[in-house]
Amino acid sequence: MWRPDPSYIEGMVHVQAPLSVSTARRAAAWLALGGVLLAAALASPARAQGALVPAAPVAATGELAGLEQIARDWLEPALSAGGLENAQLRPEVIVGQLDSRLRLTTCQRIEPYLPPGTRLWGRSRIGLRCLEGPVRWNVFLPVTVKAWGPAWVLKRPVPAGTALVQDDAELAEIDWAEHPASVLADPGLWQGQQAAFALSAGQTLRQNMVRPIPAFAPGTQVRVSTRAGALEVVVTGQALGVGVTGQLVRVRLAGGKVISGTVRDSQTVEVQL
Repeated sequence: MWRPDPSYIEGMVHVQAPLSVSTARRAAAWLALGGVLLAAALASPARAQGALVPAAPVAATGELAGLEQIARDWLEPALSAGGLENAQLRPEVIVGQLDSRLRLTTCQRIEPYLPPGTRLWGRSRIGLRCLEGPVRWNVFLPVTVKAWGPAWVLKRPVPAGTALVQDDAELAEIDWAEHPASVLADPGLWQGQQAAFALSAGQTLRQNMVRPIPAFAPGTQVRVSTRAGALEVVVTGQALGVGVTGQLVRVRLAGGKVISGTVRDSQTVEVQL
């Protein structure tokens, strides 16, 4: 006898369930809110755990469409609680379907919930479990949460190590949740940075794609500055790593002692007493 596997069922059927949200802002407004957008994207969107949702009993014949509707009804407040709407992104939810061969017993109370370690961002799933019924069952419904909003998209290829300039990218509406790396909505976060690897036209600029341009390479002779009140002491040393402005680097002094300091420019490392 075939027994259903109550695990995450692949093979989604794309049934769009639009949510009521505000119209997307103009590009200029998005740039003004760039810092807010980035903070919201770095936060975990919609991690709310399952709240009980009243629902009609699911018949023993398997009214799977009723379960899918319960999941849809749970999604909108869960997304709002997670801050997606506050981030001014336009959500689009694609709800999959449960395996039509599933036969679930009647249940008087069903709890939708977000499984531990998952979030409503990109490809995900919603758990549905029976709390009151002759048999306690638990199934998972696949969902995809898209978050549409303006972002910077490359107009042309950029070789690895090349510094990015404003004319390399243009604004376009993209799905922020398509990739786990954060979108660089503020142009100040990528202009003047170098490509971490070879980039292609049409790619959305994300956090993993850029890195700061080094101030100096390992082995460079640098000035090590230490200040105590009005007194400044400066010695020389050899950098033991790549120096990036504003970040720590280890330096070996002339006597062999190794210290750590903050890179200030292409020649100076500052050590706090």
